[in-house]
Amino acid sequence: MTHKWIYSTLYLLAVARLAAGAPTHLVDEKPVSIAHAASGVFVVDFGRVAFGNIRLSPPAGADGDVVVHFGEAFTKGRINREPPGTVRYNKTTVTLDGKKPVVATPPADKRNTEVNSSQHSPAILTPPEWGVVLPFRWVEIEGWDGELRPEHIVRQSAFASTWDDDAASFKSSDEMLNQIWELSRYSIKATTFAGIYVDGDRERIPYEADAHLNQLSQYYTDNDIQMARDTFDHLMKHPTWPTEWAPFMVFMAYADWMHTGDATWLAPRYESLKGKLLLERVGEDGLVASNEKQVKRDDIVDWPPNERDGYVFTSRNTVMNAFHLQAMKLMGKMAHVLGRDNEAADFELKVPATYAAFQQTFFDSETGLYKDGIGTEHRSLHANLFPLAFGLVPEGSRVKMAEWLVSRGMKGSVYAAQYLMEGLFENGADRQAVELMTAENERSWRHMVESGTTITWEAWDQKYKPNQDWNHAWGAGPANLLPRYILGARPLTPGWETALIRPSTGGLAFAKGKVPTPRGPIFIDWGKSDTFTLSVTLPEGMGARVELPMVGTSSGVFRDGRPIKAKRAGDRWVVDGEAKGTAIFEVRRK
Repeated sequence: MTHKWIYSTLYLLAVARLAAGAPTHLVDEKPVSIAHAASGVFVVDFGRVAFGNIRLSPPAGADGDVVVHFGEAFTKGRINREPPGTVRYNKTTVTLDGKKPVVATPPADKRNTEVNSSQHSPAILTPPEWGVVLPFRWVEIEGWDGELRPEHIVRQSAFASTWDDDAASFKSSDEMLNQIWELSRYSIKATTFAGIYVDGDRERIPYEADAHLNQLSQYYTDNDIQMARDTFDHLMKHPTWPTEWAPFMVFMAYADWMHTGDATWLAPRYESLKGKLLLERVGEDGLVASNEKQVKRDDIVDWPPNERDGYVFTSRNTVMNAFHLQAMKLMGKMAHVLGRDNEAADFELKVPATYAAFQQTFFDSETGLYKDGIGTEHRSLHANLFPLAFGLVPEGSRVKMAEWLVSRGMKGSVYAAQYLMEGLFENGADRQAVELMTAENERSWRHMVESGTTITWEAWDQKYKPNQDWNHAWGAGPANLLPRYILGARPLTPGWETALIRPSTGGLAFAKGKVPTPRGPIFIDWGKSDTFTLSVTLPEGMGARVELPMVGTSSGVFRDGRPIKAKRAGDRWVVDGEAKGTAIFEVRRK
């Protein structure tokens, strides 16, 4: 039985599992540089990491064997042959036969190309006609006779065939923030290679939390909706083990509904979502309970475990119950949309009762913070960032809690950072959120950019997760956070029939960009000095509620040079009526 036959058979199994998988293809990419490293040895740099392999087109008369080295890490002018953790290095030997093109592919990794019974989900396979693909930026060609020229080598890089590089853009007055955006945007593109969202190269399987973060970021960087849907359907058949990962399926379904407004996709999936609410673990006190096994293993809070800010696990804990509450809130909304009025009414009763138990058990009104769980006084970052992001914190305590979270810093993982940032942006701490993103320390996206990586990491640094992947899109949160909050574009009603345009300045002088939606792109361009000026162009058929930041002693809003009605709401001017088409708004003194 040959390796090729085994790989093809596994691929056919994958096709059967993913009959409606999003289309992918190989794209020829030219090297950005070729350097002569030693006699017969050339180092080829493709500029960015991508999942793929290479095709050699040798000159006439070429013959003999050449060794091809693939790598993600580079040191002292050569590919790192002993990279840390699961950072990728591999090699293969190919035989040249004149001008005949030859594809050089690395050996298959059993962990991510075979169905592994120890995993809850099978590895996602790529088409066998591609040959094996792996993530790499650099190639070394050893044993090449003569000069290696750009026309002799291309990388065959795997991406979603629907990907549109021009679908989205972002630029601000902070060049580091711009680089963070581009790193995050490209990370989403590069990790579409499998046709559904996977957790990086080590396992190549979907996980629910990863998938939701991928979904949010793909919505803001591309026009495709199918990959998120295919990943959802796969995960419903192949769920993974962490407690909170189950409610993420509710989050994914609701995000699809808000982005597309497509109830026909949602309706047949609604019933199965009930099993993702953790209802089977709710005790007589109305809270999600955890047994010994769940406390020790299944209740995840954050990953890797050393990123939990000392979280104290108990039989009733804050994070599990925050996820339970948020999932029930969203299920109630979807029940109403689908005309399941009795179930919607049931959720309308359950949510307030559960929330009351949640507050009474976990919230300390004196400190304005949540404890990790019952029987402990410990207050971790996570026990507070998730309730804040989910809108569970009493209104009068939100700003104070945001300030406390800022004072704690980036104590969680790149996964938890998505929700920490959401909580800060939603509660007036946008400047601090940007400062955390761009901080000159190891726990920031700036650190990733300055490390030279071209796809976001699984963790903030190698020392925080020694086996981390260097190609993990759950670290690409800024791809959705910056357009959602700095540009300020979000769907207010399902399918973007009405958008919310609510820019947060984040301490920036200007920001502009293009936000893709199912109705067409939104263009936003704002600047802040003594006044605040916003130019917005909406696609046909879309209206928008516009909320503008109050600057200085501003006393009014102008549209296209004329004063208009607007109401003060906290630190915002809320423009009366819906905006349509193209408009220029200005906040200044009358």
